[in-house]
Amino acid sequence: MDVQPILKEYTTYLQLEKSLSIHTVAAYVSDVEKWFTYLSDASIPYSEAKPEYFNDFLIDLAEIGLSARSQARIISGIKSFYHFLILTDQLDVDPTDLLDLPKIGVHLPEVLSVEEVNLLVDSIDLSSPEGQRNRAIIETLYGSGLRVSELVNLKMSVIDFERGVARVDGKGSKQRLVPLSEEALVQIAQWKLIRHEMKIQKGHEDFLFLNRRGAKLTRVMILIIVKKLAKGVGIEKNISPHTFRHSFATHLLEGGANLRVIQQLLGHESIMTTEIYTHIDMNLLRDTILRFHPSNRKNPNQPE
Repeated sequence: MDVQPILKEYTTYLQLEKSLSIHTVAAYVSDVEKWFTYLSDASIPYSEAKPEYFNDFLIDLAEIGLSARSQARIISGIKSFYHFLILTDQLDVDPTDLLDLPKIGVHLPEVLSVEEVNLLVDSIDLSSPEGQRNRAIIETLYGSGLRVSELVNLKMSVIDFERGVARVDGKGSKQRLVPLSEEALVQIAQWKLIRHEMKIQKGHEDFLFLNRRGAKLTRVMILIIVKKLAKGVGIEKNISPHTFRHSFATHLLEGGANLRVIQQLLGHESIMTTEIYTHIDMNLLRDTILRFHPSNRKNPNQPE
């Protein structure tokens, strides 16, 4: 879809109607272009964007290291664009109406409980090719903590089934070895049997997860799959593919994993970044102190 005509209209609107400076106009247009790039991967027109796409886009901005302030500025520019579409009668409903700007400070995404993950996974119908693929996708996201961008670009040639690891290209094209859970390996193997029978598009032969047309899945399609599964089992949390990454890290930490190990698994350069993911229920923290801190061992009623 050619977006240049609408960008030209929007630029004129900013210059003439809003009387903004050249630099401000350029910044607003740049923000919208980032949004268009995100949507183009799934061939979704900007006029058909849904609120959940914006939330996933925000997660993507955070993943590449943009501060909440920078995220808020970009979203503000995108909201301005959709306001323009409403004003010019090119759109009836503004999909950014209920979109909150990122708060300046630490943002803690939703986390699923182990029970919720199991409920979602068990609901997947494995009798269809898409069902088997989706089961493998969820098991891989939750069992390895991959970013969604790493998942959609995962290739069969980088998976070592014998060692149970995959070589992943992370942010900045930095490679790391990621252990895959036993269940993820089983479900991937089952999906490969189905995938082998598909007609695959040229250039997509090595990508693990494909759509019905034999092309690699997009980020937006993974989001749609996750949202549909959550809705089907009545999970009302605002989840996205990133939720499984956060749940992966949180559950590891709750199980006693070292923060430095989690940092390596997630592919974070800084331990400070990993600490954002380690949101643990305060009841768990309190229980840990009560059970294991020496000052509480004096209480004879405390369990050994």
